[in-house]
Amino acid sequence: MRKTRFIVPLLALALLAPAGVRPAWAESNDQLRRDAAAALNSLCAGNSAAALLRKKATAVLVFPHMLKAGFLFGGQVGDGVLFKGGRAAGTYNSVAASYGLQAGGQTFGYAMFFMNKGALSYLDSSDGWEVGVGPSVVVVDSGMAKSISSTTLSNDVYAFIFDQRGLMGGMGIQGSKITKIGE
Repeated sequence: MRKTRFIVPLLALALLAPAGVRPAWAESNDQLRRDAAAALNSLCAGNSAAALLRKKATAVLVFPHMLKAGFLFGGQVGDGVLFKGGRAAGTYNSVAASYGLQAGGQTFGYAMFFMNKGALSYLDSSDGWEVGVGPSVVVVDSGMAKSISSTTLSNDVYAFIFDQRGLMGGMGIQGSKITKIGE
C-alpha cells in the first residue's frame, strides 16, 4: 500500500510530462491571454448565469485549453489567466492526477468565478491552491445555471466547464492543483 502512494503520482506525471513542457505546450502569454478572454466572452455570451457571475465576481480564472487523458491512471494539464476588473492579472497552471476506472482523452476549458476577496486571497496566498481545500467551489451544470440569480449567489467560487471535445469515461479519485506561474 505504501508503494502505491508513490507509484500513482509518478505514473500520472509520466502521462503528463510530454504535455507539461511549457515551451512545447503553452502558447505565448499574449496568445494565452487572447484565448482566455475569447473563451470567457464566448461562455458569457451563451450562458446567462456565467454573464451574471462575471458582473458580480471579484475575479475570473479562465483555463481555455485543458488536456485530459488516462487509462486507469490519468491526468490533466493546462494554463490559464486570472482577470480582475476585465484585465489580465496573472497566469496560472492547473494540473490534476487521477486513479480509477477510466479510459480516453478529451480537451475542455473551464472558468472559475471568485465571488469574494477572501476566496481570491486564498488563491494568491496559498502555495498552489488545491481544489477541494479552502474556499467552497460549486461546479455549475445546466440545471443549476437556470436558477442562479443575484439573490441566490452564496458560494465562494463558481466553476463552469465548456467546449468539451473527445471521449473520456469512467470514475475515479482525482486531485487538482492550481499554481501561479507569472504576472
